[in-house]
Amino acid sequence: MNGDTLYSIGDLARRTGLTVKTIRFYSDRGIVPPNARNRAGHRLYGIDAVARLDLVRTLRDLGLDLPTIRKVLDRELSLPEVAAAHAGALSAQIRTLRLRRAVLTAVARRGSTPEEAALMHQPARLSEDERRHLIGDLLGTVFGEPDTDPRFAAVTRSMTPGLPDDPEAEQVEAWVELAELARDPDFRTVMRKAAEQYAADRWRARATPAGSGTSGCSP
Repeated sequence: MNGDTLYSIGDLARRTGLTVKTIRFYSDRGIVPPNARNRAGHRLYGIDAVARLDLVRTLRDLGLDLPTIRKVLDRELSLPEVAAAHAGALSAQIRTLRLRRAVLTAVARRGSTPEEAALMHQPARLSEDERRHLIGDLLGTVFGEPDTDPRFAAVTRSMTPGLPDDPEAEQVEAWVELAELARDPDFRTVMRKAAEQYAADRWRARATPAGSGTSGCSP
């Protein structure tokens, strides 16, 4: 192909391996515009159309949508910036798929009912901030300390288990069980009473001088 020759859609189809219908579709949307039309009104394209079509096919294979591809081709968007944003979105999708796989593995292993599967999936899909809030709320109920205390925030972070990007089914099960306990009012009551008893025992231990215990004998 030389730079002065114009080519029909059929020519482009033979040279790119794309169908005439596909090339016409891209042309109608301004992604690969024609350079001219012949006397019969048929579209004619320049040599740059082949390169544009090759790039369009590559970007489509990578999952980019057509409006974004058009902006890249028209230099309205930087390809590296688009690639970085798309890679980030794909990473998030991959993490979501891995979590779903772990949940489904756990459901299959436990022989869960549909209702149990739904209950398992809900806490497993919480974000890191949502998990931290859940545990922080539990600790606030148990210890009664404000979450504005930096020490309390540090305890919350240390006691909030995270899920790796590629969790095992056992890790998902463990987190789901913890989330269920954290939301259980009875569990919160038991933990609150245990914390109060522990605090009272420590206070009595500090208030009682060493060696001042009673022997149980009369003077």
